Amino acid sequence: MKFLLDFQWEIFILAEVLSFLSLILFGVVRYIFNKRKMSFIFLIFFLVLLILEAALALVIYRETGEISPFQIVIMIFIVYACTFGINDFNKLDRWMKKKVGDWRGVDLLTEKDRRIMIRQKDPKHIAKVNRYSAMLHLLIFVVLQTIFWGYGVDSLTQAMYYITDLSWLGTEDHLETPYPNEVIYGISMIWGIVFIVDFIYSWSYTIFLLKE
Repeated sequence: MKFLLDFQWEIFILAEVLSFLSLILFGVVRYIFNKRKMSFIFLIFFLVLLILEAALALVIYRETGEISPFQIVIMIFIVYACTFGINDFNKLDRWMKKKVGDWRGVDLLTEKDRRIMIRQKDPKHIAKVNRYSAMLHLLIFVVLQTIFWGYGVDSLTQAMYYITDLSWLGTEDHLETPYPNEVIYGISMIWGIVFIVDFIYSWSYTIFLLKE
C-alpha cells in the first residue's frame, strides 16, 4: 500500500502511456497487418488499464480518506474516456483507415464511414454535435460540483446560502467557500472558467447557424 501511495502519479502516467500505445497498436495490427481479431486484444488491454486506474483511485481514497488532485485527475480521464473519448476514438479509427488505406493503395473505409465523414462537414450536424457536447459537459460539471460541495458543506441550508450569495467567488481562502480544501477549490475555479468558455463556444455554432 505504501508503494501505491508513494508512486501513484508514476503508476498513473505509466498506465496512460500504455493506454496510448495500446490504441496505436490496435490501429497498426488492424489496418497495416490486417489482423482484425488480434487487434481487439489491444482494445481490451486499454479498457483493463482504465479499470485499473479507477481501482487505484478508489484504493488511495480509502487509504487516505480524502479527495486529492490525483483522484480528480483520474476521475476526469475516466469521464472523458466514457463520454467524449468514444467519439474521438471513432474519429481516430476513421482517420487511420483513410491514411493507412492511402498508404497501402486499398480502400479501408466503409460506406458508413463515408456517410459519417460527409455528415461531419454539414453545419447543421456540427451545430447539433456541439449542442450535445455542451449539455453533456454541463451535466458532468453539475454532478461533480455537487459531489465536491457534498464534502464541503454541512447541510442543504448552507449549500443554498452559497448558491444565493456568490460573494465567495474569487476569494483566496477556501474556508469561505463550499469546497472542502484549497486544491479542489482551485481546480473548480479553473474548470468553471473553461466550462463557461466551452459552453459559449459550443452554442455559437447554433447561434450563427440560426442567423444564417
